[in-house]
Amino acid sequence: MIKKLSFFISILVFGSAFGQKDKEQLQKQNAELKKQISSLNATLNQTKQESKLSIAYLNAVNQKLTLREKVYNNTQKEKRFIEDDIYKRQLEINKNNRELRVLRKNYAEILVKAYKTKGVQNKVTFILSSKNLGEALKRIEYLKRYSEYQDKKAAEISNKAKEIQKNIALKKKSVTEKDNLLLSQKKELGIIEDERKQKQDLLNEFKKNEVKLTAELRQKQAQSKDLERQIRNIIAEEIRIAKAKEEAEKKAEAERKRLAEIAAKKEKERIEAENRAKLAAAEAERKRAEAEAKKAADLAAKRAEEERKLAESNKTAEKKAAIEKASREAAAIAKEKADKLAAAKANEEAINKKNEDAKEEAEKKVMKSYGVGSTVGSNFADNKGRITFPVERGTITHRFGRQPHPVFKNIVEDNIGIKIAVAPGTKARCVFPGVVSSIQSINGTRTVVVKHGSYFTVYSNLASTLVKSGQQVSAGSLIGEVGSDFDDSITLDFQIWSGTNPVDPMGWVSY
Repeated sequence: MIKKLSFFISILVFGSAFGQKDKEQLQKQNAELKKQISSLNATLNQTKQESKLSIAYLNAVNQKLTLREKVYNNTQKEKRFIEDDIYKRQLEINKNNRELRVLRKNYAEILVKAYKTKGVQNKVTFILSSKNLGEALKRIEYLKRYSEYQDKKAAEISNKAKEIQKNIALKKKSVTEKDNLLLSQKKELGIIEDERKQKQDLLNEFKKNEVKLTAELRQKQAQSKDLERQIRNIIAEEIRIAKAKEEAEKKAEAERKRLAEIAAKKEKERIEAENRAKLAAAEAERKRAEAEAKKAADLAAKRAEEERKLAESNKTAEKKAAIEKASREAAAIAKEKADKLAAAKANEEAINKKNEDAKEEAEKKVMKSYGVGSTVGSNFADNKGRITFPVERGTITHRFGRQPHPVFKNIVEDNIGIKIAVAPGTKARCVFPGVVSSIQSINGTRTVVVKHGSYFTVYSNLASTLVKSGQQVSAGSLIGEVGSDFDDSITLDFQIWSGTNPVDPMGWVSY
């Protein structure tokens, strides 16, 4: 039974180690969630002077309520971890108390036994009553070990008592922590109820103004359709101009290439003529070197043959030495002529290579001077998913595509981009290098279209612009200040077009 209980406690201790980590993780999550709630409160306080009948405001309230509920749920889990810890501590205390009782019982038995053994009580008498010195030494060692054993048992009792006190203190700490958590939970519940009421009041306000708001919304949708039509026309015209320019550029490129090839051919012929004398001289030098090398090699072979024949005959030592000397000299001359031939060949190859390199470089220079092959394409598509966000900070209130209105379910929205709610004074920024294609003033607001090769980005609902048509812009360039929408929320309409087709910006920007 004791073994089973110990196993059960060990499982709890092991689980509590993981529970502690989970509890710490929950506390970190709650701290981060509370930061987000604080940020949302700051945003809501900034916009409290504006109309609250905006989707951005409702989204912020919804988001804050969701975060509050996550905090509450995390607190519930944290409470369960604390309750598990209290239960585990109580089991530890019960186990320690049982062990302490056993230790005290064993120690009491040791004391009783010592009392009954009179010789051990009177240590001097016990030692002196020994029959001889050997027995006395054994009794001294026994008394020493017996005393150490008693001290050890007493220390075990003391340590176990301290362990119990430590566990009791930890249990009290956990109980206090739980009490504080319950108070916090009660407060959180009150806040959640208040915020649920705030959300419901906001929805009621929307319902109360449904006729007015839906009329304004439908008017805004009509304006958006008109804006979409104008943007399509702008982009279609840009594509037509780009295609015409591309065709003209292709023809110009072909003509430049033809003229460049003629000029390059003439330049190569000029270089060839300039180097012809050098090449002829080098070739003649090589041929002379080849003839001399052959002649020297033949002489060396002849002298070597004479030397071989002399070695086989009985000629005098003087003649033998003369022949050997002549053979060495012939071999040296042959080597010199062979080296001269190798140098002549290397020189000829170097002149040929220099000639070819000069012709190739001349061709490149001519092609460059005629502007052949200088067109550079856009790499907008290569950066899909890594393109910068069009504002420094903002909340997406409307996503791309066809979807029901978040409040008025009888209205369906068809967005060709995304809407981003921002703080007053926020400036839209260009998401990628390009050229400002067009700036339009539509329905009292401004729209900027930026061309990135075959792609376009559109920044609508601007109160003012900071760029000019035809201007080169880079990623991060300020486009203009974001204006207010019909519901008084500060909202940027942002779109990405691939040719004449709008695409979902969320698949392109890094958000």
